[in-house]
Amino acid sequence: MSKRLGVGIIGTGFMTRFHVQSWRGVRDADIVAIYSQNAQRANEVAAMCRELRVGDPKIYHDIRSMVQDPEVDAIWVVGTNDRRVEMIETICEEVASGRATLRGIACEKPLGRNVAEAKRITECVEQAGLLNGYLENQVFCPALVKGREIIWRRGAAISGAPHLARCAEEHSGPHRPWFWQGALQGGGVLNDMMCHSVEAGRFLLSNPDVGYGWLTPKAVTARIASLKWSRPQYAKRLREEMGPEVDYLQHPAEDYATAEIVYETQDGDLVIAQASTSWSFVGAGLRLTYEVLGPEYSLSVNTLDSESKVFFSRRIQGPAGEDLVEKQNAEQGLMPFLADEAVTYGYTDENRHMVQSFLDGTPPRETFRDGLLVTELLMACYLSAEEGCTLQFPVAGLESYVPQVAQGTWSPTSLVKAAKSSPLA
Repeated sequence: MSKRLGVGIIGTGFMTRFHVQSWRGVRDADIVAIYSQNAQRANEVAAMCRELRVGDPKIYHDIRSMVQDPEVDAIWVVGTNDRRVEMIETICEEVASGRATLRGIACEKPLGRNVAEAKRITECVEQAGLLNGYLENQVFCPALVKGREIIWRRGAAISGAPHLARCAEEHSGPHRPWFWQGALQGGGVLNDMMCHSVEAGRFLLSNPDVGYGWLTPKAVTARIASLKWSRPQYAKRLREEMGPEVDYLQHPAEDYATAEIVYETQDGDLVIAQASTSWSFVGAGLRLTYEVLGPEYSLSVNTLDSESKVFFSRRIQGPAGEDLVEKQNAEQGLMPFLADEAVTYGYTDENRHMVQSFLDGTPPRETFRDGLLVTELLMACYLSAEEGCTLQFPVAGLESYVPQVAQGTWSPTSLVKAAKSSPLA
């Protein structure tokens, strides 16, 4: 067996903590380094690694120094979207110069804030000769992976391939201010969360024996809106909670997005993936739902349909938290809880797969090329929403396109302005 993989993680935010929690189920790898410019958060994450016995990481405040560490064999990039290109360029420069040797690099979703960034990141890593893994956890969710295997083996093999997938992710909003800012994050909920739903739909509709090559995108239709957080009372609350730089009366981002992608299969059939995302869902917490329809079968998954629930009466009043489910909205009443969110959401199997791929010297089943295609589809969705029409895919000019939300020029009233007049009027 190859030696254990030493992993360095860039970033110490919410997502990094999920990765650290998941590492309890990852064999053959240790978290050996943490990079952050925030010393307090870096120390907290390092302490978490030691407590969970998934590593005793060194703390770095310089990316080049961490990459040059001989104990670091691979990098997980979990930093903010606006610094992602800079971070990966730095890593690849160290490898190309010979000052560092890495087996691979993995990057959180979305790969870039736009097509130009995602393409630059992909080219950098490929030119450096690095194995690369796109960290899209939802296609590693155990329920999704097992459900897909069953419907294709038992349903599609007899009655034909599935023809419709519906994937949705909803919660009450991000944890950190930068997520809410279009320029820093790259958009609103579409860029932040529809990357999950788009890839989950592509995964479910792809023939497991062929892989993603089974599908070719043909057309995209999308709509975005700010349904909750640009209303004055909620914009005020958001500003108070996140700071003055998050002002949804002046610079809103979409808190709702829906899209429909038409694919053509290798058999020549047209199939559809529908995606819906929201930052304005008020329920028990984060809700992921998936549906697949085939000629004589169907699949349904809902993460809030938990096998376990707890009830607290109104006489029990405690501090707010997220100890039951991510993006928890209440501490009273009948509440579902997830015993291990890192497993349920796919982080554990995702990281185990990436580690095994890098140790074996083989490309993961999700690479930066997949992340680049997802970014292209997301940008096509933004453009479709702005134009108020269906776009044929591939869309010319996407590499230079930046969504209005990311430019700070989008208005919720664009929802109406972009709509085409009826030819019957």
